Amino acid sequence: MWKLVQSGLSVVAGTAEPEYGPDSIRPVGSELKEGEKCYRDVTRDDLKFRDPDHTNIETMVFYFEDNVHSGFAQIIHSNLMGIHTNAQFTFKVFKKDEPEKYVWTSTKLENAKIVDGTDFYADNLSIVLDKENGDTYTINSSVTPKSEVINLKLVHVGEGVIFGKDGTTYYGTDPENPWGSMRHLFWPRCRATGEIICRKYRQPKEDETDGNGEFLDWDSTNEKLKISEEKFEIKNGLGMYVMAMQGMKPHHAAAAWDFLNYQSNSHSVVIMEYTTPPSYNTTTVSTAMVVDKDGKPVLCTLNNKTEHLDTYKDEDCGWMVPRKMKYTMEGVNSEGKKTTAVVTADLQRMSERVDVMSEIPQLVKNIVSGIAGTRPYIYQYSNSMELKVYVEGDEIINEKGYGYNETTFISDI
Repeated sequence: MWKLVQSGLSVVAGTAEPEYGPDSIRPVGSELKEGEKCYRDVTRDDLKFRDPDHTNIETMVFYFEDNVHSGFAQIIHSNLMGIHTNAQFTFKVFKKDEPEKYVWTSTKLENAKIVDGTDFYADNLSIVLDKENGDTYTINSSVTPKSEVINLKLVHVGEGVIFGKDGTTYYGTDPENPWGSMRHLFWPRCRATGEIICRKYRQPKEDETDGNGEFLDWDSTNEKLKISEEKFEIKNGLGMYVMAMQGMKPHHAAAAWDFLNYQSNSHSVVIMEYTTPPSYNTTTVSTAMVVDKDGKPVLCTLNNKTEHLDTYKDEDCGWMVPRKMKYTMEGVNSEGKKTTAVVTADLQRMSERVDVMSEIPQLVKNIVSGIAGTRPYIYQYSNSMELKVYVEGDEIINEKGYGYNETTFISDI
C-alpha cells in the first residue's frame, strides 16, 4: 500500500473508469479446476523482477520483528509507460508497544539496477539473494546515513506461497490481451537477524564550520551535529517477505486494501486482500496463508473474509475506521480436511494514519477528490492478536502472537 505514497499525484489523478462488467477481471486462481491445489512453492524464477516495458510498479518488502522492535524495508521500482523509471527505498522501525514513535524515511535511489533478475543495487544500497540455496536475502543500506544504517538478513523457513499458476490477477475484457495485472508472492515465515543504527542530527547554524574551516552543509553527518545514536540488534527475530507487481494505475486496480502479518513462536499468518472499484465489478481478491514454525502450510486459501468491527468515522475524510479486526480463512489442509483459521485483534495501538495526498496542493487535492472520488488514507497498527485454527470443527490451535496490519481506503465502493 505504500506504493500509493511514493507514486504521488499520478496515482490519484484522473477520472474513474467506466464499468466494464464481471468479465473484465480474472482473479488469481480462477484458472484452476475444481479441487485443484490453489497454491505452490516459490521458485528462484518467481523471485525475479518482471520488469515489463509498460507502466508498472514492482516492490520488494521485507518485514522484521523481535521481542521489542518491528518494521520493514521496501524497494519500489516504477516504470512510466516504458519511458521513465524510478526507484525509491522506504524504511520504518518502531517499538511494538510504542508504534507511534517511529523512524520513517523515504529516499529516491540513484543509479538503481536489477542484476540477475533477483538482486537490486543502487548507490549505497544492495539487496542480494544468495546464489547457492536461494533462501536468504541480505539487505545493506546507508542511503540515509542521517537517519539510519541497515544491515539485515532474512532466511526463508519452509515453503514459499504463490497462488494460482503465476500469482496474478488479470484485468481487461480480452483474456488474451489483458490491460492490467496484480501479482503477489510470499515467504510467509523467515528468520530475521541484523543490526540497525538510528541517528538524529541537528541542522548546522549559519556559517558553522567543521573545525577545519569547511562550512557544514545541511545534510552533513559531521559528529558535532549528532544529537543521538541508537544501535540495536535483531538476534532471534522473525520476518516475512512479499514481492508484488501492479501492472496498471494503483487506484484503478483497487479501491481498498487489507493486509495482515501475524508472527508467533509457532505460526505465521499473512493475508493480502483488495477490492476493485466498480469498474471491475467490485471484486474482492483475497490470498491468505497459515504456516507452522517450520514453514509448513497449515492452510492456504483464496476463500477469506476480513471484517472491520466497532468502526468510527474519521471526520477528516469520512472513512469508517475499525477499532477491531476479524480475519476468517476457510479451505482444506494438506490432508483434504476442512480447515478454518481465525485471527482477531483489538486495535489499541495505531502506528500511523497516512493521508496520501497531504503533500499535494489543496486546490489540486480538491479537484482530484471531486472528480476521481479518491480519498486515499492508510491506517497502520501494531498489536497483540489471537489465532485459532479448527480442523473438521475441532480446535487444534489457540494462541497469541504479534500482528502488524494495515487498512487502506482509496475510493468509494
